[in-house]
Amino acid sequence: MESIGNRTLGRTGIEVSALGFGCWAIGGEWATPDGQPLGWGKVDDEESVRAVRRALDLGVTFFDTADAYGTGHSERVLARALGKRRADVVVATKWGNVIDEDRRLCTGSDDSPAYVRRALTASLRRLDTDHVDLYQLHLSDADPERAAQLRDTCEELVREGLIRSYAWSTDDPARAAVFARGPHCAAVQHRLNVLQDAPELLALCEESNLASINRSPLAMGLLTGGQSAGRPLEAGDIRSAPPAWLPGFRRDSGADPDWLARVDALRDILTSGGRTLAQGALAWLWARSPRTVPIPGFRSVAQAEENAGALARGPLTAAQLAEADRVLGR
Repeated sequence: MESIGNRTLGRTGIEVSALGFGCWAIGGEWATPDGQPLGWGKVDDEESVRAVRRALDLGVTFFDTADAYGTGHSERVLARALGKRRADVVVATKWGNVIDEDRRLCTGSDDSPAYVRRALTASLRRLDTDHVDLYQLHLSDADPERAAQLRDTCEELVREGLIRSYAWSTDDPARAAVFARGPHCAAVQHRLNVLQDAPELLALCEESNLASINRSPLAMGLLTGGQSAGRPLEAGDIRSAPPAWLPGFRRDSGADPDWLARVDALRDILTSGGRTLAQGALAWLWARSPRTVPIPGFRSVAQAEENAGALARGPLTAAQLAEADRVLGR
């Protein structure tokens, strides 16, 4: 068992730790105007700051947030936690959702080229920085023709030194390919975990020399061992009223028993070598492709330490990867 080294964000030369940290959860509660929760429930900002700093101490150098997370709150907390260590890390954020910071609401979306600059200016202010290392379109189903214009706008922002690279957060390979044609496109952010494979997107990353940034690497908590069927989640947690794009949970009743059964079937494979279930899920991602950079969420120092602990244990073996596929019938 060998520890895993750093990874490069595609063709940009930007080096990051093989494990990133996703900052959705530390944004706290936010919602749509009709009350659909979009966050992960209440959060302790002081603990979030401690967790980010602990991750830094453990070698994590990549932090992924978005202007929408907590309607700006996640960006502010991350900036506070990084402080003078901003130069030591790679910061990614996203744009495309329109937010009302005072009411903590996501009020719509804007895919216009003009909005990119307005959103970036606001993010730079909240992040207390003069540039973003990776700027990502947060509208997964944006029109491809409009996205080509947004790609060109991102190239302008690179030339101006406001961003170093860009990406699209989408699960559609055809859409991701539009951004991939840009010289400074560095990655695709997409859903990937042992329960939900994405072979077409991984193939695109390989063909286009892009990093595969993996959101939902722990299947929204199903692969942590902390979820159970019939146990409702708090009202401010998106998983308590899951939208159509969020499988694995049932409204007002917690985790889906069928999904938990699949996790149990994988347990022996993922917990090999003294790993926790979550560490094994991250190890599967590293074994799946040398381009993967999983970004598990966190809300506590304990979660940060557990996730970062996976780095020292390295990827699963090819045989374990194949066994996981067999168990899942793939």
